[in-house]
Amino acid sequence: MDEAQARAWLGTALAEARAGLAEGGIPVGAALYAADGTLLGRGRNRRVQDGDPSLHAETAAFRAAGRQRSYRGTTMVTTLSPCWYCSGLVRQFGIGRVVVGEAVTFHGGHGWLAEHGTEIVVLDDPQCVELMRGFVRERPELWREDIGE
Repeated sequence: MDEAQARAWLGTALAEARAGLAEGGIPVGAALYAADGTLLGRGRNRRVQDGDPSLHAETAAFRAAGRQRSYRGTTMVTTLSPCWYCSGLVRQFGIGRVVVGEAVTFHGGHGWLAEHGTEIVVLDDPQCVELMRGFVRERPELWREDIGE
């Protein structure tokens, strides 16, 4: 995948992450793109805002995309390496590529996805890293809750 395109798509996910932080939530955003570049869905982690532990950014983007005949050829773009829950969603539905904004703060399941044939693009974007580092510094208890510690 072209890095310029990956970074452009990351902008959508980053906007979602910032919106989530502004709402008092966990700043992780995601977007699901079709093979032709059409934005299918976007979302943000809303665990805090909605009191629903299943509302991760990737699941929100997936749900916003609606039912698709197939997810092969789609790209999930996320500001943070996907957790095991979201990695399972990617694997279950055959999402072909995941663009990871950063894997410095949290190294989720993207290595496992790569081992099972998903194309992984890790950008380690400075904006994503700083957004998460700031959040972890300001809200360590919420961060630990989110990652199951």
